[in-house]
Amino acid sequence: MHKITFLLCNNMLATSATLPFEMLRAAESAARAKEGSQVEPVLIQTTSIDKLPIKTSIGFSLLPDTKLEDVGDSDIIYLPALWRNPRPIVKKHPEILAWLRKAYENGAMLSAVGTGCCFLAEAGLLNDKPATTHWHYFDQFQRDYPRVKLKRQYFITQASNLYCSASVNAMADLTVHFVKRLYGEAIASVVERNFSHEIRRPYENTSYFEGRTKQHPDEEIVQAQIWLQDNYNRQINLSEVAGRFEMSVRTFNRRFKNATGQTPLGYLQKVRIEIAKDLLQTSNLTVSEVADKIGYQDVGYFTSLFVKLLATSPREYRTTVRAKLFTAD
Repeated sequence: MHKITFLLCNNMLATSATLPFEMLRAAESAARAKEGSQVEPVLIQTTSIDKLPIKTSIGFSLLPDTKLEDVGDSDIIYLPALWRNPRPIVKKHPEILAWLRKAYENGAMLSAVGTGCCFLAEAGLLNDKPATTHWHYFDQFQRDYPRVKLKRQYFITQASNLYCSASVNAMADLTVHFVKRLYGEAIASVVERNFSHEIRRPYENTSYFEGRTKQHPDEEIVQAQIWLQDNYNRQINLSEVAGRFEMSVRTFNRRFKNATGQTPLGYLQKVRIEIAKDLLQTSNLTVSEVADKIGYQDVGYFTSLFVKLLATSPREYRTTVRAKLFTAD
């Protein structure tokens, strides 16, 4: 079961939660109409600090499903836009920041919109990474978070599992992208047509990706890449992945290599090592815990792979990047 959580907080922009919530429900409905009981269930829930009614920026209230401490693990977390100055809300709730850091360590995709991107920046998750926010808040954001690589010309940015949208419309485009990951191209197209009558440029062409990978026309291999990105922390048997996409191992390897220029195993290893690099930089997890988070139970194998790909050990890498992070100069 996929689990999607919406954070609710006072003074939030209601549509920054209600719009993607409705789009995801529409996707679920369309998928069930097409495929029936074969659709993998998706749990969509809302949460807040204390489960009390949340007053939105226009005055009406939203009632959260659960308290933050009871929400459990999530696959995707949506963070709302805050009306006007976001700093009072963001600074007031360090428990939200701790929750986001833990969720990121556990592999959740974090999606923030507008001034809600300040939650990710305040938590330190956007340090030395690309991000965007609402245009009206660009200058203040740059002053408050000088280590974030602000991309003013992009409406959507992605760095590892961190997504920032500049506006509610951009967040809707990003939600179509998430629907595609969950249900495939056909259902994403249905949702897009129902919620936006105009023809939009593809998400992939209007967004900033950290470490953009090679684009190619093999839709089934794109879906396989997405599946590997979403499940990197599991124990993965590539023959089972090939079977999931109705290919023999030989065909899967050939098509994957033709499309991406690398083998499925090599692609998975790079996805995992990129996540590991970020965890070594931003968390206090031990090397063994980092290995486990990305799907490697054998820390020795993880270390040797890290050295092979980066020519340095995980501990040496952490020492180097943290020296850069915390130097007084």
